[in-house]
Amino acid sequence: VREWNRKSADMLGYAKGETLGKNFVQNFIQPEDRASVQNVLKKALTGEETANYELPLISKYGKRYKVLLNATPRRDGKGNVIGVVGVGQDIT
Repeated sequence: VREWNRKSADMLGYAKGETLGKNFVQNFIQPEDRASVQNVLKKALTGEETANYELPLISKYGKRYKVLLNATPRRDGKGNVIGVVGVGQDIT
């Protein structure tokens, strides 16, 4: 995790400081969903965008959410993929 916005913090109960530097899949995705989420992120890291993926999330307090996620490659000034930008909408 390189960025954590206020809406994510409010919804999931994790402050920005609790998330930065952590592995998103290992720390914020339930074990049964990790392979699928990891696949979406791997695609973005190879330059392939995923639109409208139903991302299952669970809050710090155990509440489950479904977020409609668009995962796109994050590129540097030379066009090299350097990460993933995820934009989501709560559809719970």
